[in-house]
Amino acid sequence: MSGAGELWADRYRLQERLGSGAMGVVWLATDELLQRPVAVKQLIAQPGAGDEARERAMREGRIAGRLHHPNVVAVHDVIEHDGMPVLVMEHVPSRSLAAAIAEQGPMSPETVAEIGAQAAHALAAAHKAGIVHRDVKPGNVLLGEDGAVKLTDFGISHAAGDITVTQTGLLNGTPAFLAPEIAQGHSPVPASDVFSLGATLYAAVEGRAPFGETAENSLAVLHEAASGAVPPPRLAGPLAPVLAQMMHSDPAQRVEPEHARELLESVAAGRTAPVAALVGAPDGPTQPVGAGTRTAAVPAAGAHGTWIEAAPAAPAQPGEPRGSRRRGRTAAAIAAVVAAALVAGVVLVIQLLPNQPQRPAASAITPAQLERVVSDYYALLPRHPDNSWDELSPRMRAGGFEQYRGNWAGISEVDVISPPRATGPRTVHIGVELQLPGGAKIREFHQFGFTAAGGNPLIDSDTVLHSETIAPPPPPPARAPQHKEHGDDEHDKKDEEKGKGEKGKKGEEN
Repeated sequence: MSGAGELWADRYRLQERLGSGAMGVVWLATDELLQRPVAVKQLIAQPGAGDEARERAMREGRIAGRLHHPNVVAVHDVIEHDGMPVLVMEHVPSRSLAAAIAEQGPMSPETVAEIGAQAAHALAAAHKAGIVHRDVKPGNVLLGEDGAVKLTDFGISHAAGDITVTQTGLLNGTPAFLAPEIAQGHSPVPASDVFSLGATLYAAVEGRAPFGETAENSLAVLHEAASGAVPPPRLAGPLAPVLAQMMHSDPAQRVEPEHARELLESVAAGRTAPVAALVGAPDGPTQPVGAGTRTAAVPAAGAHGTWIEAAPAAPAQPGEPRGSRRRGRTAAAIAAVVAAALVAGVVLVIQLLPNQPQRPAASAITPAQLERVVSDYYALLPRHPDNSWDELSPRMRAGGFEQYRGNWAGISEVDVISPPRATGPRTVHIGVELQLPGGAKIREFHQFGFTAAGGNPLIDSDTVLHSETIAPPPPPPARAPQHKEHGDDEHDKKDEEKGKGEKGKKGEEN
């Protein structure tokens, strides 16, 4: 197993592990040639992957290497270690948007709009280079310490003219953030990235993904994504109409990335985006837009909590001008809605008021959320106890941070040997190996209990179910046995003298 201090390709010195996932481990390293910090992504060899994994890594490097943009994580080099490619990337002191959402819950519409504007700028550059990202999600949006936002992980991207690499069982994208056309099995297009970015911003402002959480039942989430039925946001405020345009069920009706950037910048600056730019095409009259496949929803003017439903436009045919279809669909949609209102007396308005039925609250914690908390907790340890401390409840913090940090100071490495598994409504089991500085390894199996604070799960108890030493510590230094034997001799000598003294005393008494 790789470790800190190793030198790869006679150039990159590993410093510390930043994180890990199913596909690989990311290390902070030093480029000793250029004397700069870099991030190296070491792929984990998957069973049966072989040459395919290598080709995917090389392809990721080639694709990302084409992009030179302030909002895209740059790839500097591709090397090989232990027979597997390693991507050498720009090091960005940051945290992911996913981590930020998990830590603080819903963000303000203005903050989310600022993040989205920079991410949309990155997508515009990628699409201009002929690249579709295909996996835009909160985990792939990095929030830099300097306020910069960067899009990362082009591992499953598709570049025009590049070869296609597939892997059995690999879903191109994360179900909770997929565009409906992708979930339905169609090929991704640039507009699919726009939808996924809209879904990412939706999750940031609402505190939950539009298609539910990335749960253990991915097929259920995938089915929901394929329906395209996005519930109206409750907290988006002025951001809501922009999200509606980005998450339209028809790819042809979605806003372009550069246009989305302009609209998002307006919201970030506290300005209301022009209504005509949101609900009508530049070359056609105003029309409703939305996110559902069966109904389209757009906030009514002046009421962010009110959504008007209207029948969606039919998907555009390949090669057909978008403007002409919009004009026809606009007239048909308006006529249909007016006729329905007059004849049936039904106005399709959903009032998002407290006394109305709502979608399950975000505070309903899922097993997948609990497992993710435990996974993230150990990913931060032992080097970042100040961050893992935030995952603990007040009861778990009762001993104080200094004691907590001191406990982990005696651990040099943590490896997960049994992935987190929810075993009850608020419990998770996990197996880990703790490596001590002296070389000993301790295998432990834990049960974590949880409580909720503001809708977010916090670790409330930690029960060690089993613990064993699986590797003894190395022999003590050569002088230690001599010191110990000398001490034992002194101890024995004192005992002998003590015995003689007591025997003498007894003789005198007799």
